[in-house]
Amino acid sequence: MTPINDNPTRAMRVVRCDETMAAVLRGERFLVFDGAMGTMLQQAGLEAGELPELLCLTNPEEITGIHIQYVEAGSEVVTANTFGANRRKLGDAASVADVFAAAIACGKASGAKYVAADIGPTGALLEPLGTMPFDEAYELFAEQVRAADAAGADLFIIETMADLLEMKAAILAAKENSDLPIFATMTFGEDGRTFLGTSPQIAAIVLSSLGVDVLGVNCSLGPNDLRPMVSGMLKASTVPVMVQANAGLPSIVDGKTVFSVAPDEYIEAVAAMVDEGVSVVGGCCGTNPDYIAKEAALVAGRAPVERDVAPACGITSASHATLLAGRDVATIGERINPTGKKKLKAALREGNLDYVLGEAISQTEAGADALDVNAGLPEIDEAATLVSLVGKIQGVSPLPLQIDSSDPVAVEAAVRVYSGKPIINSVNGKQESLDAVLPIAKHYGCAVVGLALDEQGIPPTAEGRFAVAQRIVEEADKYGIPRSDIFIDCLVMAASTNQAEVVEILRAITMVKERLGVRTVLGVSNVSFGLPLREIVNATFLAAAFSAGLDMPILNPLSARYREIVDTWRVLCGQDVSAQGYISEYANKSMSAVAGAAGAATVQGSTSAPAPAAGDAFDDVADFGLRRFVVTGRKANMPEAVSKLLETCDAMEVINGHLIPALDDVGERFEKGKFFLPQLMASAEAAKAGFDVIKEQGGSGAVADKGSVAIATVKGDIHDIGKNIVRMLLENYGYTVYDLGRDVEPQAVLDCVREHDIKLVGLSALMTTTVRGMEDTIALLREQAPDVKVFVGGAVITAEYAEMVGADYYCKDAAESAKVCGEVLGA
Repeated sequence: MTPINDNPTRAMRVVRCDETMAAVLRGERFLVFDGAMGTMLQQAGLEAGELPELLCLTNPEEITGIHIQYVEAGSEVVTANTFGANRRKLGDAASVADVFAAAIACGKASGAKYVAADIGPTGALLEPLGTMPFDEAYELFAEQVRAADAAGADLFIIETMADLLEMKAAILAAKENSDLPIFATMTFGEDGRTFLGTSPQIAAIVLSSLGVDVLGVNCSLGPNDLRPMVSGMLKASTVPVMVQANAGLPSIVDGKTVFSVAPDEYIEAVAAMVDEGVSVVGGCCGTNPDYIAKEAALVAGRAPVERDVAPACGITSASHATLLAGRDVATIGERINPTGKKKLKAALREGNLDYVLGEAISQTEAGADALDVNAGLPEIDEAATLVSLVGKIQGVSPLPLQIDSSDPVAVEAAVRVYSGKPIINSVNGKQESLDAVLPIAKHYGCAVVGLALDEQGIPPTAEGRFAVAQRIVEEADKYGIPRSDIFIDCLVMAASTNQAEVVEILRAITMVKERLGVRTVLGVSNVSFGLPLREIVNATFLAAAFSAGLDMPILNPLSARYREIVDTWRVLCGQDVSAQGYISEYANKSMSAVAGAAGAATVQGSTSAPAPAAGDAFDDVADFGLRRFVVTGRKANMPEAVSKLLETCDAMEVINGHLIPALDDVGERFEKGKFFLPQLMASAEAAKAGFDVIKEQGGSGAVADKGSVAIATVKGDIHDIGKNIVRMLLENYGYTVYDLGRDVEPQAVLDCVREHDIKLVGLSALMTTTVRGMEDTIALLREQAPDVKVFVGGAVITAEYAEMVGADYYCKDAAESAKVCGEVLGA
């Protein structure tokens, strides 16, 4: 990777394409892709376990013949048979370059107008939840991109991605190694989110910001089920939207995989999405040339619906968006910044990230809308520390992050591995800063904070601050950074030393908002430096700044007084509709209670976490701590909490009365969509830390092995993300897991069952072409180990499909697998 600040022009991407494709990318023309390659290969007799990508080398005429069928049906784009052609999957069977060269040649031989190089997921989960480093994923994708470009591909289709961070790695690989158009599609579950919690709206915001040319949704569900997700994308995407749905749900009839939605029903649903604004169509699992022919006829002679979507104003994580509209305000938690914080400085120097994570969790609980992350100490490696913090904080908090550093190298390192759309704090009016930071913001699709200072320092007047802000905004315009992604910080000065400037700051906020059409950020607490009872001054200034047009104050969300001002302003500006939030928070509180809480916060410096929310049921103070630590993923707090409980309770009581109910609580939140996989895993890790303490203190009998489970990704399938998540969760629940890996022969599963006397087996498959391997494995187990129970899962697996292949249980996610283990193994 060439750092952006070494080559700023790299941020100014120019796409290589003909005029017809340019019209597609402007949303002025429809484009018809093909349907499912895997479905056609199955119909042609593809054997279970065979790598379909290798057929481009061994049976090119067969692959070309499938492409020709799609071209004759009306496909303008044929998708090269390279979905899994990465080094990790191919191994020693063939080189990536050879497979892509052969696959692109097959596509070209079909006479299609365009050949799309197909790039699918690596099959591994990226750090910090998984084991694959971001850079390793990037290199796998970059190798594919370079091979495709050299082979003469016309565009990239990055598809069937469920991990937003993995999608980002693939997009960056395409942007940084080629100038061909990038089409990017993600796959969502029935709940309308990916397994990591990404919604279609968040996906559209992030992918648009990253600079893809077309985005959309593919696979997993039929067209009617995808319609609400597509609607969400259409409202948030600033680029054309595409859809490649499955032909409904798969089932097995007479030994063959068939799908539930016929071409006529499929096209009816697609037509509704086209009427709503979709302009690129095609098909995924189960679709064949009959489906594509109807799509081609549907859009023939038509122009797409005109769409004019303004870029969203705000930032996101992988699962949460903080967006601003109208007079909305949002708060940025300031506590992960070592300035003036001795404990945080010491933690960063010592590498004690648990302390930092505790600050992130506390601010999240307190109601912050985003978190500032700063590791600016001269004696540490700031870039490496920021990268580590970003990954770990995103594992325990769903909130978007503000990457805060004056070092462009550290900023780029952190935003590169960030899952979502962050905000960079900051750039300023100095030309050196503008040249270094703005290309980073553009290339990585970030929002950016502009500080109203330049080579002459901080101007004392509102007009001077405005002039610097205007220069920053105009320079950002040159890079194509939308004004919705620009936040100006008019810079707070202490009233004790620069009293006259306080009013100028407020005037500058109003000028920036009204004249430049951008949002504003402000570090509120600086105003009270050197004065007594600082929170009174801060709160008064915050209210005045809101009135002047402040959008995002950077403050301590643990301060009760701050929270009162924010909550009240949200009522007055109309953000809290019908004052529902305010009433819920304050209806049962007296003025004396509110004043007392604010006063306590002032005296204590707001270092204490807030009380649990009303409705959180905790049996006693000790249980409140333990339950809260598990639910919020506070692994570092568990040893002390469990040790304290063991002073008055035996090990079994701690486990069954505290740890297990806490995990059940987490599971319920996960099922209701309040928690997503990162929070689920963090909670499981915290619970495991508690179990470890019990073992160390002599309670090993109470936490004896709950039972053994064997898990595997079936023969022919190398996608082990789901399997690995199940393994991590079950191990944290106390089960012994024999992970047989991916592409596992049925006999290997049986051998493991016999060797370890296993009573429960979990099987995973992502692709319809590999589900037969699942059926064969279950059939062998039924014959040779009839007492063994089997649960199955994976992107293409449904409850109906699970029953058809002979499984005992269908698990839609890792949390379901834990329930099944408890039922089967009696733990």
